Amino acid sequence: MYVQPYVFFNGRCEEALKYYGEKLGAEVTFQMRYKDAPPDAQAQLRPGTEDKIMHAAIKLGSTVWMASDGHCDPDAAPMNGFSLSLTADDAASAEKYFNALADGGQVMMPFQATFWSKGFGMVVDRFGLGWMVTVPEE
Repeated sequence: MYVQPYVFFNGRCEEALKYYGEKLGAEVTFQMRYKDAPPDAQAQLRPGTEDKIMHAAIKLGSTVWMASDGHCDPDAAPMNGFSLSLTADDAASAEKYFNALADGGQVMMPFQATFWSKGFGMVVDRFGLGWMVTVPEE
C-alpha cells in the first residue's frame, strides 16, 4: 500500500504542471482533459472547462503524484491543511527548488539551517500549494 497526494488547482493545473516541469524537473506521465471523458448526465461540466485537466499523473524525482483542475469554482477556498514535503539530494538543490517555489509565492519560513537539517524552508507557491523543502541528514 502507498499514499499519493492528489492536488486540485482550481483551474490552474496546466500552468502549475508546466511551472513544476521547468523549475523542478517534474514530468507529466499521463494527462486527460474533461472533454476526453465520456458524457455523464450526473456530472455536468461547468461551461468553459472542457479543455481543463481532469486528471494528470506527475513524476517528481522518485514520487508520482496526481493533479486536476477540479471544479474550477471561482468561490473555492484556497488550499489548506497540508503541504508537500520535497527532500532534495543536497543543500544546493534544495535551495534552488525552494527559491523556484518561492518565486511568486509566500515564504512561510526562510530556507536555512535548523537543528534537524542543514537546510529547511517552508513556502506556499504561486498556485497556493504549501511545500516544505529539506535536505536529508547525512
